[in-house]
Amino acid sequence: MTRIIMHGCNGAMGQTITRLVREDENAEIVAGIDTRNTIDNGYPVFQSLRRCDVKADVIIDFSSALAVDSLLDNGIAKQLPIVLCTTGLSEEQLKKVKMSSGMIPILRSANMSLGINMLMKLLQDAVRTLEPAGFDVEIVEKHHNQKIDAPSGTALALADSINAAMNDQYEYVYDRSQVRQKRQKKELGISAVRGGTIVGEHEVIFAGTDEVIEFKHTAYSKAVFAKGAVAAAKFLAGRRPGLYDMSDVIR
Repeated sequence: MTRIIMHGCNGAMGQTITRLVREDENAEIVAGIDTRNTIDNGYPVFQSLRRCDVKADVIIDFSSALAVDSLLDNGIAKQLPIVLCTTGLSEEQLKKVKMSSGMIPILRSANMSLGINMLMKLLQDAVRTLEPAGFDVEIVEKHHNQKIDAPSGTALALADSINAAMNDQYEYVYDRSQVRQKRQKKELGISAVRGGTIVGEHEVIFAGTDEVIEFKHTAYSKAVFAKGAVAAAKFLAGRRPGLYDMSDVIR
């Protein structure tokens, strides 16, 4: 039985994971962390991880970037592995994640779904064939109107996956409204759409001469991310310190 602390338990993803784990015979949420304590989750909720005195095997984090520094510090102090799902981290925070992974196991992924992580592998194969043939690459991501960061962490992860396959040749372009020039060969455009209740949609476009190839992933509910996060928690519990990602879980 994997004992989980849900960091950000009263947020939308925290509640989705709480419902999912109730049906899981091999996992249990033993405590939650949230600044709001207005929901009866069936487990104790603490204002901070520092105040939590419940024994656990792993933390799942779906909170906010503002809470990540404290999470890392207290995770190290308590020697608890962390499944870090919060996006929008600064460069300094990413450095801190890497440093912290030398002391505790950390699994960081911009997107926990199996489909997205499989898509990353497919895109690497595609760009190796299509870029030499002159295809341009654009990413369009769509999310609900409550999402704070843009572009999404998943869009950046897809871009990074493509760029890694091409030895980091691409330059990311987020806004073309301030320049009047034709598209450069090594541009990788990333566009964000915010509206309604869109859970998550990512489209990668390879545009060549007289033909276009599109890869698209659509999430219809947050359950796809919750399932991945719980699988990651089970994987990470008991691991040695290090920085892991979803490719380690699904391989």
